[in-house]
Amino acid sequence: MCLFAFMCFLLLLSSFYLIMANSNSSSSMQQPLCHDSESSALLQFKQSFLINEYASGDPSAYPKVATWKSHREEGEGSDCCSWDGVECDRETGHVIGLHLASSYLYGSINSSSTLFNLVHLRRLDLSDNHFNYSEIPSAVGQLSRLRSLNLSMSRFFGQIPMELLALSKLVFIDLSGNIDPSGNLLLKLHKPDLRNLVQNLTHLKLLYLSLVDISSTIPYELANLSSLTSLGLRECGLYGEFPMNIFRLPSLQVLSVRYNPYLIGYLPEFENANPLKVLFLAHTRFSGELPTSIGRLGSLTALDIHFCNFTGLVPSSLGHLPQLSYLDLSYNFFSGQIPSSLANLTILTHLSLSSNDFIVWTLPWLGQQTKLIFLGLLGVNLTGEIPSSLTNMSQLSTLNLGENQLSGQIPSWLMNLTQLTQLDLEENQLEGSIPSSLFELINLQYLYLHSNYLNGTVRFHLLSKLKNLTQLELSNNRLSLLSYNSTNATFPKLNHLGLNECNLTEFPDFLRNQHELEWLSLAGNNIHGTIPRWMWNISRETLIALDLSGNFLTGFDQHPVVLPWFRLRRLYLDFNILQGPLPIPPPSTFEYSVTRNKLTGKIPPLLCNMTSLISLYLSSNNLSGRIPQCMANFSKSLIALQLGNNNFDGPIPETCTVPNNLRVIDLSENQFQGQIPRSLANCVMLEHLVLGNNQIDDVFPLWLGALPHLHVLILRSNKFHGAIKSWHTNFRFPSLRIIDLSNNELIGDLPYEYFQNWDAMKLTGGDTLRYMQANTRFEMPGYIMPANFMYSMTMTNKGMQRLYEKVPDSFTAIDFSGNNFEGSIPTSIGSLKGLHLLNLGDNNLSGHIPSSLGNLTQLESLDLSKNKLSGEIPSQLTWMTFLEFFNVSDNNLTGPIPQGKQFSTFSNTSFEGNPGLCGTPLSRACGSSEASPPTPSSLEQGSTSEFDWKFVLMGYGSGLVIGVSIGYYLMSWKHEWFVGTFGKQQRNWIRTERMGLRS
Repeated sequence: MCLFAFMCFLLLLSSFYLIMANSNSSSSMQQPLCHDSESSALLQFKQSFLINEYASGDPSAYPKVATWKSHREEGEGSDCCSWDGVECDRETGHVIGLHLASSYLYGSINSSSTLFNLVHLRRLDLSDNHFNYSEIPSAVGQLSRLRSLNLSMSRFFGQIPMELLALSKLVFIDLSGNIDPSGNLLLKLHKPDLRNLVQNLTHLKLLYLSLVDISSTIPYELANLSSLTSLGLRECGLYGEFPMNIFRLPSLQVLSVRYNPYLIGYLPEFENANPLKVLFLAHTRFSGELPTSIGRLGSLTALDIHFCNFTGLVPSSLGHLPQLSYLDLSYNFFSGQIPSSLANLTILTHLSLSSNDFIVWTLPWLGQQTKLIFLGLLGVNLTGEIPSSLTNMSQLSTLNLGENQLSGQIPSWLMNLTQLTQLDLEENQLEGSIPSSLFELINLQYLYLHSNYLNGTVRFHLLSKLKNLTQLELSNNRLSLLSYNSTNATFPKLNHLGLNECNLTEFPDFLRNQHELEWLSLAGNNIHGTIPRWMWNISRETLIALDLSGNFLTGFDQHPVVLPWFRLRRLYLDFNILQGPLPIPPPSTFEYSVTRNKLTGKIPPLLCNMTSLISLYLSSNNLSGRIPQCMANFSKSLIALQLGNNNFDGPIPETCTVPNNLRVIDLSENQFQGQIPRSLANCVMLEHLVLGNNQIDDVFPLWLGALPHLHVLILRSNKFHGAIKSWHTNFRFPSLRIIDLSNNELIGDLPYEYFQNWDAMKLTGGDTLRYMQANTRFEMPGYIMPANFMYSMTMTNKGMQRLYEKVPDSFTAIDFSGNNFEGSIPTSIGSLKGLHLLNLGDNNLSGHIPSSLGNLTQLESLDLSKNKLSGEIPSQLTWMTFLEFFNVSDNNLTGPIPQGKQFSTFSNTSFEGNPGLCGTPLSRACGSSEASPPTPSSLEQGSTSEFDWKFVLMGYGSGLVIGVSIGYYLMSWKHEWFVGTFGKQQRNWIRTERMGLRS
């Protein structure tokens, strides 16, 4: 009965509609049919494209134009105003809106497209299609009525046309996200530029240009767009200072300028009426303190300022923002306590405070944010056990407690956090076994437990329970892994696997079926023998990083011509016993290290195809022959080149023949001949040049003094000859801190003008210990890969040749020993107050030891032996309270040896071969009373009297204060390499999340 009544109602309604449609009195209410010319234009537009489901990325995409039919196809009743995605004016019938987002459109478009015949268009949305890298047609300027234009994520290419600026009625424009599959920006806004756009489109409310190459400053005219509510300028190459007045726009609710690493700025004092809801400044150089007035942003829902340079305290007012659901303060320089007022933010779903300088031991308020999905507390100095209050956060998907000082065992109650997809407990002090309950977290995708004190045996079959697991890190514990060969268990498909130092003795068999790995690290195990043939078949299309270093690998079961992973970026094979020819990575490789093996043969020409290399480490092998000249092609991308301790010969190839980023060149301990190529003068970024122990036959390369960043110059044990030419203002060596010219054939006077002008050697080190290194990074989907190349060198220090695997950036040294320098020691050396090592031994120097050497209060090693020095040892040298090694043997010195302080620690060998010397420690007593050391006031300017007995005792105990704090490393075998960095990049990574392209 109800159904019948409903049908009767529909019939009456239909009849009423027909009557109304035919009545003259209501004819004005009928929507006109679409115009034939516009219908035809739309159909021709449709026919110019293919329907391709891969052209759109939105899961809800569908082909809207598939239902568009002509009159012949659909009959006389066809009306384009009823077509999917078409909007018509109710009064005129003209097409005023075209909404074809995510419609599977694939093909090119140009100004002849019939789209531009739709001159009444007000709204045009072609986003999330594939326009095959077409330029935005200049005919877009014909659509003068446009108020809304969305061409985002549609593979448009090239310069944004000037004609677009004629669309003065635009209030919404979105050109964001036009990138290729590799992430390269396709659109650019140069001519016209951002300033031109802002000056012409003055009615804008929403402006989205994220991932458009703008490469300019942000024009101050943006602050004149009083109607602007949303501004998205993510990753546009912006630089300069952000105009602060933009923060004061009266309607601005969304502001995103993140991922512009050269954009600087500061936050203003905020007013109560500020409507800001979303503020994204991540990965910029915004700095200063967070103003207390940020608590006035009562509408703020999201604040993301990670990877900026903010300092100071986090204001407690941040905890009084009731709408805040997303807060990321990570990777800044905040200090002090984390304010307990954050407990008030009870609707937070994302909280990250990682990697700051907080003083934190516990967070008693943690656990009150019961809606949290993401919690990042990496590196905030948490101590004690893993807080049990986390059990209140039942919705947690990501929990990151890595790089703290958490102790105790991994609690079994973690299994109650059933929504966890990412658990990160890396680099703590956790101990005990991994609880089996952890393997009940069936939603886990990422599990990071590396660098703890975990022990026991991990059975691989337990991992088969974690079917969603994609990333697993168990490295650097005390674990043993029990593999299995069962074909029944289904092992999860991983993209990241780290099993460093897990006591593996063979390649795990389950790797045979891993075809999606991106990152594989098996370093520091006990894997012996050859790399099996099946390893070359795993993850061929996905692997980007492979680390097999620190094992006992001897070679390849089947030696491939080129390693097969065509996406590989990072390959470490060092610290093995690999034999045979040099393995060749694919051309995609950025970092390649195969140091300390037993490889032989020449560098094959195929290596020259690796034009993307950032670092190349081939040192400490038995490689021979000449360096291919084609390796100069590396200069553009290469940062670090280490070929030392091989048997290479011939001339050093021309380097830096094109613009380059080279910072490290180490060709030491080979058999290179000839001269230093003058093209090195083009290596304007060079910081570390090591050419020692070769057969280079040249004069001193004065012209290297033009390199503005050169810190280290090692030319030891070659055939450099002649006198060092006079100092020249164009060749100042302005940054030089370490120079080693020992064991050459140099003659003439010591270059006193150089000592006067080596300003970098006059600086004393600060309190913070840092090491000389070159830092860079490269990004891959899902990873930011830092590449930190530690500088290394070999130098004679305290009478022994020592290998410095890491060089302190405050270390300063001069070694001119083993030459034929003559004349006196210049007093100007006394101005180099940062010196830690001075070796002028085994020359023909004469005259007196200058008392100005007493000013070198940081000096730890002084060798003046085997010269023709005469006169007394200046008593001012006793004020060098860090001096551990002193040698003036085999000279013509006379008089009493100064007594006290460091001189009481030196043995006979420091003074032997000087018949005229007397006093302790020699057996010859002096005929007169020993001279007392001078008072501090008698020293030349620059000496210091601030050393108290504590510093003196430090000197007595070790002498080498820098050496005590940082040490030096002698050559050693096996896993000491894994604890330190061994002069190479730190092998770490930062995981990234995929962010929206618009903001």
